[in-house]
Amino acid sequence: MRTLFEGTSCGAALGLALAFCVPLPGLADAIDDAAAAVEPQVIEWRRDIHANPELGNNEIRTAALVADHLRALGYAVQENVGVTGVVGVLKGGKPGPVVALRADMDALPITETADVPFASKVTTTWAGEEVGVMHACGHDGHTAILMGVADALASIQDQMQGTVKVIFQPAEEGAPAGETGGAQRMLAEGAFDDPKPDVIFGLHLMASMNTGQVGYRPGPILASSDSFDVVITGTQTHGAMPWNGVDPIVLGSQIVLGFQTIQSRQVNVTNQPSVLTVGTFNAGNRSNIIPGEARMTGTLRTYDEEMRSLIKDRMQETAALIARSGGGSAEVSFNEDAYPATINDPALTARMVPVLEAIPGAAAELVPKATPSEDFSFFAQEVPGLFVFIGATPPDTDPADAAPNHSPDFLIDEDSLAIGVRTLLHLTLGYMEMESA
Repeated sequence: MRTLFEGTSCGAALGLALAFCVPLPGLADAIDDAAAAVEPQVIEWRRDIHANPELGNNEIRTAALVADHLRALGYAVQENVGVTGVVGVLKGGKPGPVVALRADMDALPITETADVPFASKVTTTWAGEEVGVMHACGHDGHTAILMGVADALASIQDQMQGTVKVIFQPAEEGAPAGETGGAQRMLAEGAFDDPKPDVIFGLHLMASMNTGQVGYRPGPILASSDSFDVVITGTQTHGAMPWNGVDPIVLGSQIVLGFQTIQSRQVNVTNQPSVLTVGTFNAGNRSNIIPGEARMTGTLRTYDEEMRSLIKDRMQETAALIARSGGGSAEVSFNEDAYPATINDPALTARMVPVLEAIPGAAAELVPKATPSEDFSFFAQEVPGLFVFIGATPPDTDPADAAPNHSPDFLIDEDSLAIGVRTLLHLTLGYMEMESA
């Protein structure tokens, strides 16, 4: 009978003196059977959630669906953790570690154009405009996957060597203006309390990979995200007589170029890459008036906290000094909704690679780091974490031709859901086996 790990050499293959290949007779078959049994329901949940998307901190229907499901399975359930978050705890029949699993539940203010029977028809007002609401990043799939994992684990509760804590998180894409939410708020409101996890695992469906691919990377895998505002103050004057004023548009243009020299001349690019982008530049309302003020906004992406701090300091200095050199002033402010880099614990990642490589129907592979950000990063700052990518584009389609995440045409291959379920199941039970050996 196949066991969770074949043989006892997987630790040695990585050069690790770890006894983590002790077989659990029959359990691998049991979890794979449980995963297969729940797959149709996972697809049904995903389609239901997709057709009824909810924005961050408003996932009321989704959270109720999750909580009712967990209670029916025998989980101890906490609701309204971090506004609409749900936390479920299931204690196994044998002692062992506490493993946390996280899924995000929120949708995006995007009008769906994908042609499927369960396409979203939901609309809302966002930034003063009527827009659609859509699961354009796969969070519907993440929620359905973790509901399926919760179901499968409940079916083998007596054999489980430890405790599982399932965390269904709101507002990963950000809370509404004036509100707080997401992973930070869930942690502040006790998501990791009683019991505190030993590790946490998470996943993300990716259009940039084919179904069957499971991507991992030790260390930084996703970038930090810092949005910023720059206000340049000059002196308004007639456009025909610029010497009578201070032109904030010229100063702002020089600041944009100055920011890029931080990237190209002041940061050690051999350490980690970084991205500094000015996305908006607004000033004035008439062609023959030099305005008194210009405003810019943008984003900073980094993988290293020291580099992140250095670039932010240099941005402040660069903007202020350039503006002063032209007789004006400039102030850079960073928004409070920043996410740190998502960093996979290197030791945990190394231990779990053999587990990823043994997932039926999947091919684990080392992937490059990516520049988007994820607030799973906050969970991984509290305990060792591992965040993996799950391919969601059909195998016969080049991912370059697939609609990317956050596109109105984004559409996952539903076969990827089963890969996600098996991935979290094998990570959970594999880690429990390692720690209990």
